[in-house]
Amino acid sequence: MNWEKLCELALAEIEATLAALPKPLREQAQQLPVTFERVPNAGLQADGIEPDTLGLFTGAEFADAGATVLPSQIILFLENLWEFAEGDETVFREEIRTTFLHELGHFFGLDENDLWERELD
Repeated sequence: MNWEKLCELALAEIEATLAALPKPLREQAQQLPVTFERVPNAGLQADGIEPDTLGLFTGAEFADAGATVLPSQIILFLENLWEFAEGDETVFREEIRTTFLHELGHFFGLDENDLWERELD
């Protein structure tokens, strides 16, 4: 699938996911930038991010906002997500949603165990 189509599908799924959130969470989540990359770049990989990573939250958690110089953001690695979905558009959309909510959970202070309990691993 071409890059523009992957971005279009991912953006539509993120917008739908945000719309389904309770208003207080949605208002905070809408302030968090989401960017799309094909795969983790060399710099991220040098920092220990695996080449097949699906998504990444960077920056301060919501509770710590203002405590860091770099702004918080979510990065979704669309080519990795497409490969994980084995080229199935429905599975791709589901994985976009799950990965976005997983990374959003980190923004709201949840750790890996919390996310696993919520089936967002």
